[in-house]
Amino acid sequence: MSHTASETRLIVTGKTSHRRRRIGLGRVVAWACLVVILLVTLVPFYWMLRTALSSNGALSAEPGNLLPADFTFDAFRRVLGLTTLEENLAQGGAGSAIDFWVYLRNSVVTSTIITVGQVTFSAMAAYAFARLRWRGRDAVFAVFLSALMVPGIFTAIPNFVLVKELGLLNTYAGIVLPTVLMTPFAIFFLRQFFLGIPRETEEAALIDGAGRVRCFLRVIVPMSAAPITTLAVLTYITAWNEYLWPLLVGQSEDVRVLTVALGIFRSQTPQGTPDWSGLMAATLIAALPIVLLFAVLGRRIVNSIGFSGIK
Repeated sequence: MSHTASETRLIVTGKTSHRRRRIGLGRVVAWACLVVILLVTLVPFYWMLRTALSSNGALSAEPGNLLPADFTFDAFRRVLGLTTLEENLAQGGAGSAIDFWVYLRNSVVTSTIITVGQVTFSAMAAYAFARLRWRGRDAVFAVFLSALMVPGIFTAIPNFVLVKELGLLNTYAGIVLPTVLMTPFAIFFLRQFFLGIPRETEEAALIDGAGRVRCFLRVIVPMSAAPITTLAVLTYITAWNEYLWPLLVGQSEDVRVLTVALGIFRSQTPQGTPDWSGLMAATLIAALPIVLLFAVLGRRIVNSIGFSGIK
């Protein structure tokens, strides 16, 4: 049975409309799920902001209010050291102020040193595992991979004893020493990207007279800018959020990092209850550098995750 041209056109149009409806419904469901996930992710940050913009007295009276209770910036002023001790106590704050700028400096210094050192040495080690041929290479790499299965808490005590014997307690060197050189994850991560770079590109540079070091710096590193940047960001965030190790070896005020300082600030309760608004204000300010880092380099991170090699 044959169809006329108009009937055929109607059938095709009907199928297309039905397909568009299906695609439209799937897209709506996907966007709805995305919005729900986004709200679940942002609600804790909003609650932190709401608490930071409230006064401690009003928080106790209106604990479930979605809006800031007795809106005020006093918590941020206390954290930044813009109030006196008497004003802190009058506002329901802790008896001693947090030296925010010193702790922020310490976190920036330690995180930067760890990031620069770890990315640099891990990139060189990953290049050796990916490109150089030497006896026992695969066995050594297997040992590195096996270290991924060892929880960090198992190495905390040996590392602490070593740092203590070296006389590096309460120093920047003691805080950065365990992770400044390399980590198994960083080496594995970069090695996988280096393996995806065509060998012809490297061989052409070697034929032109470039040595291994120059080939690494002028060919491999520029072609791996995206994964190296991603590793740097991940390393910086991990170092910034580290708590246990800096707590063990960095108790001095001169080297105390923000995460440890916030824990101590939380325990200072001369009023009988913690300074919740001040704690949330300090946490928000401490998270600001990481948020800015993601805002600047977020697209590069997403692109590098889908990186599958240089063609």
